[in-house]
Amino acid sequence: MTSDTGPVDRPPSRSVAEARRAFLAAALRRPATMGAVAPSSERLGAVLAAIVPTTGQPVVVELGPGTGAVSAVITRRMPPGGRHLAVELDPSMVAFLRDTRPGLEVIEGNAADLGGLLAERGIEHVDAIICGLPWALFDDPTQTRLLAAISAAVGPTGAFTTFAYLHGMTLSAARRFRAALRATFEEVVITATVWRNLPPAFVYVCRRPREAPGGAEG
Repeated sequence: MTSDTGPVDRPPSRSVAEARRAFLAAALRRPATMGAVAPSSERLGAVLAAIVPTTGQPVVVELGPGTGAVSAVITRRMPPGGRHLAVELDPSMVAFLRDTRPGLEVIEGNAADLGGLLAERGIEHVDAIICGLPWALFDDPTQTRLLAAISAAVGPTGAFTTFAYLHGMTLSAARRFRAALRATFEEVVITATVWRNLPPAFVYVCRRPREAPGGAEG
């Protein structure tokens, strides 16, 4: 899962330097919602995107796509006819993505409202969700709400990936998040460390949501 996937897909209308400036500007605007110090590397993107189906007409959703570094990897992997959506909260990042990723269906909104955002677009099921949200910055109720929305969207046949930084793996917040993942999904796999990322990171691969009390999935 950690092999390279080929040449880097550069933004069609802006340079890498401009993408970095957009990232830093977003971090300055919303420091409380930016958990990364730099856009994800292509190597990390390849691990995150490994769950994206390569055949059929899959529906793939990104949560917190940032400058679109992982979006480029997903686009290369997706088959023709697939639908690639991205939910981004920051209006300036939304504008940047719409300018630089014309094939990406960018939705301005809160990932916690995922169910409603998908319903507005006639989507009942998602094959893969790739998440770049800063989980460590969210309190427990917010994490619970997000995971419920994600698990409901992927259902028993889809998959979900998100990442965390290696240096924070032993912190209490990281342990609580792993517990929340395992309470939400039957299968939670932790990949090998992606050293070619700043900082080094690993990916959680999650499948098969557990049933919530009362029999509803979430």
